[in-house]
Amino acid sequence: MNELRAAIIDDEPLARARLRRLLAKVGGSTIRVVAECVDTDELLATAANCAIDVLFLDIEMPGGNGFGALARWQGPHPLVVFVTAYAQHGVRAFDARATDYLMKPVSAERLRDTLERVRHAAAHVSPATEAPSGKRLPLSIGQRTHLVPILQIDLVLAHGNYLEVHAAGATYMIRNTLADFQAKLEPENFVRLHRSAIVRIAAIREIKPVGSGRFRIGLHGGRHLHSGRHFRDQVHALLGLDNTP
Repeated sequence: MNELRAAIIDDEPLARARLRRLLAKVGGSTIRVVAECVDTDELLATAANCAIDVLFLDIEMPGGNGFGALARWQGPHPLVVFVTAYAQHGVRAFDARATDYLMKPVSAERLRDTLERVRHAAAHVSPATEAPSGKRLPLSIGQRTHLVPILQIDLVLAHGNYLEVHAAGATYMIRNTLADFQAKLEPENFVRLHRSAIVRIAAIREIKPVGSGRFRIGLHGGRHLHSGRHFRDQVHALLGLDNTP
């Protein structure tokens, strides 16, 4: 892979220096910091004369926030990793199609995960022309907030007031209702098979009837679940069966 050109935007000199050292330590020769900026105005002026592949962008800064810089950006957008001390901007970061959302202080281990996401996105996604199917949802594990592409979500299970979201080999627990979460998903790619389960259609490996209008659903990766009998029509639609009585 070609070397990634990075810019660090943060009004705190110590924060910029620490992130620069971590990038050198974790990224090695795969990433090079080509610019450091103290605010959004300096970033936009720098971007006019410097090719940037990925921004490590603070949100709260004197004179303007990181979201404002993206709104004023001219030309193809680079990949964006927000680096902030505030967790409450996760949803807005999702709307901005950020590649990741890092909480300060950033650890080397967490930054390593981020760089893997950045490399994957740089190799497979054009940020300036990303399609709607590239939408991401902010999902958290402990203090970490990941911006997970919707089409990496395989399974969502409801447990009372919480949801267990399985995506890209990780499991996230979030406080939400299944109905609200389903409204964020693309109906052509996801199906509700039970009052407490939503599955990505492409994650389904096999469907077997077990009687009484219920089905055993096998997923890629070996997991199985049973559909509710009140969701028989949804399974029939997957199988191309007529639901006419």
